[in-house]
Amino acid sequence: MTYTLTEPFIELYKLVKLLDLVDTGGQAKILIENNHVVRNGVIETRKRAKITKGEKITIGNVVIDVI
Repeated sequence: MTYTLTEPFIELYKLVKLLDLVDTGGQAKILIENNHVVRNGVIETRKRAKITKGEKITIGNVVIDVI
């Protein structure tokens, strides 16, 4: 899956919600807090981490390439 970034960055929990991987922003935050999100090969626990072009986010079997 790819996401085309139109701004300089997007906060991680907003990206997860925007791609409909969860139903609410609150669920996205819980998913991130519980170590289920990997950013560029490293577990990311910061809900508001600024995701920029060129990054790879992995949640379970879903891989998101940010372009």
